[in-house]
Amino acid sequence: MAAMSVASPPTPSGVPALAVAASAYLLTCGVGLGVRRGVLRTDRARWVHHLLFVLTAASSSAAVVALTAARQRAAALALLSVAAPFARLTRISARTGPHARTALAAAPAYAAAWLLSRGVR
Repeated sequence: MAAMSVASPPTPSGVPALAVAASAYLLTCGVGLGVRRGVLRTDRARWVHHLLFVLTAASSSAAVVALTAARQRAAALALLSVAAPFARLTRISARTGPHARTALAAAPAYAAAWLLSRGVR
């Protein structure tokens, strides 16, 4: 009779939550860039960009929790650093250059979190 093997439970991973957060960030930046370049007009629907920002902040927070729960602390700490530019964005007019630069300041944190979550050191 063949021996039965029992599969071990899957190791939790924060990567799916990080993928959602990074996607939300890219979408938010894309909409912001489109508005800034005049490709998109949100005159009557400014709330769309605001909703995307809230989605980005919430999904990034959830990703920090998921990465921490998965014991991917380095990735969680890297992603946690987006809190500073996100907090500053709420105080900068969206029609200014500093708004775009501050939003882009979060990009390295997403890249670092992604690499660290994949085991790249």
